[in-house]
Amino acid sequence: MKERATAGSYLIDEISPEHFIGEHYFIYVIKGIVTLYDGYKYMELQAGECGIARKNRLGRYFKRKVNNELEKVILAFDAPFLKRFQERHQLPVAPFHSTETFIPFPGNDLLPAYIYSLTPYYAHGQIEEPFSDLKREELLLILLRTQPELAGLLFDYRMPEKVNLEAFMMRNYKFNVSTERFAFLTGRSLSAFKRDFKTLFGETPNRWLIVRRLKEAHFLLEKEGKKPSEIYLDLGFETLSHFSFAFKKHFGLAPTALAKNSAG
Repeated sequence: MKERATAGSYLIDEISPEHFIGEHYFIYVIKGIVTLYDGYKYMELQAGECGIARKNRLGRYFKRKVNNELEKVILAFDAPFLKRFQERHQLPVAPFHSTETFIPFPGNDLLPAYIYSLTPYYAHGQIEEPFSDLKREELLLILLRTQPELAGLLFDYRMPEKVNLEAFMMRNYKFNVSTERFAFLTGRSLSAFKRDFKTLFGETPNRWLIVRRLKEAHFLLEKEGKKPSEIYLDLGFETLSHFSFAFKKHFGLAPTALAKNSAG
């Protein structure tokens, strides 16, 4: 099974490069390793392991080949599909108690056979309707049969509630998302978010995020001996050149110079 895009279906090759998880995603690793990071902890999925990335959260994932091979399956469970499924099957829904962003799923005999059944669809480049919904429904039935409590996660359509802004931003400032996303995830309108942010931090969100990331970068380069190429992505900068420019503008020296001085 090869890695390829499958436009027009819900069997996809990649989660969005943006750090916002907009839908529930099922991830199954066939070969290689996929590591998921939510700002607090890492969850590593090796061959034959799978899990669910929870919607309306921030997170990143990293892929690593093993023996020069990497194969994975990612399927999205969007709200309209989940609502149709719920209406059709009328399954009981109990509260889902875990607050984790990434939910590991125990292996069973049905999942490998299901993953293998997707091979012909990969061969044709995409899953066309109505097969897209049918294959997702089959997967969802397997998941709920093994772990019924997932219904409390998947069939919860509420929007994020208002949270402590300072705690949220101190945990998530490294994630590269828009101000609108931060406002949504903290349970605020954009105007309320900007107002509350200014009151709390005395800065605009964009300015505070850049400075906070650069200060963390300075610490990692000077005290932890990190290299600029090792940290810029984890700190929410899209390119090394953008990071280097912003760092030099703020601190007056290039990050490579600070790293070199620290190493010396």
